[in-house]
Amino acid sequence: MRALVNLSVRSEDVAPPSAAAAPFHRALDGYAATPLRALSPTVALKDESARLGLPAFKVLGASWAVERALREASGVHTLVTASTGNHGRAVAWSAARRGLACRVFLPSRSVAARRDAIAGEGAELVVVEGVYEDAVAAARSAGEAEGVMEIADVGSSGPAGWVIDGYATLFAEVADSGREFDVVFVPVGVGALAAAAARFAATTTHPPMKVIGVEPVTAACLTASLAAGEPTVTPSAGTTMAGLDCAEVSPAAWPSLRDGVHGMVTVRDAEAHAAMRELAAAGLQIGDSGASTLAALRALASEDEGCAELRQAVGLGPESRVLLIGTEGATDPEGYRQRVPVNQP
Repeated sequence: MRALVNLSVRSEDVAPPSAAAAPFHRALDGYAATPLRALSPTVALKDESARLGLPAFKVLGASWAVERALREASGVHTLVTASTGNHGRAVAWSAARRGLACRVFLPSRSVAARRDAIAGEGAELVVVEGVYEDAVAAARSAGEAEGVMEIADVGSSGPAGWVIDGYATLFAEVADSGREFDVVFVPVGVGALAAAAARFAATTTHPPMKVIGVEPVTAACLTASLAAGEPTVTPSAGTTMAGLDCAEVSPAAWPSLRDGVHGMVTVRDAEAHAAMRELAAAGLQIGDSGASTLAALRALASEDEGCAELRQAVGLGPESRVLLIGTEGATDPEGYRQRVPVNQP
């Protein structure tokens, strides 16, 4: 399925975005709002390639979830989590700043550069034979030990919900910019960031902003879930968009996704790579997952018949003001070099 119109949108039922995380983030050393990069007079990219010294947006959710978790529990000495790369590094970064140990469980197909980056933050790595969901199960089990706390971005409550709340800071920055958008394209993965986007969009009225989720063709769990009307597991065949290589959406995110995401676009790895090169030509170094939003915009704005219904449903046209969430920089430098010619920035 190339594109999907969500017929179950009820924006009035979407939970409001949290306002609690933004003051916490603004007080962190090195905090600065990430920039909105103009790609055209009507298209801007929220550039998350340098967020609090890390090359991805994930630290917003992880740092706030750690803060909330430590308020709730005492005697914690170790944080554990599962990750394909960016979330694990963000949890490790947060643990180090709290004087805590950290153990990160990664699927076997995670790339060496992302593993090394996590280890560089002081975390212990545990490579799990299997896919991301197998790493999630291993982290969940490890989190049951005394003094150990799991900081997951997928789950039904606790840290998974706090991660969504942490991502509200990203959209608060968009609001603070004074810019208004008609459509936002957001990568999905387990859905925490997309849930935060849906919550923010539900508060916009001038105009009401439409939310388009973006997934790899080979890991389209939210597309399948919205089509079925309930969370649906869709085993991934693998993708270079590693942050989106997920088989199921987070239960904590699902209600906001169901009620607040207006449609979905699936993209192929090759399309994400083309978008990376286009962004590089504009002087922006954005990784596969982050570039997926530009790839989705290009697909939706094209003559692709599979996108016609969604294009009409969200009213996308030449004058539409579009926000793309560029979630990461070149978190896999070797992979980035393979996909972007060396003579480009």
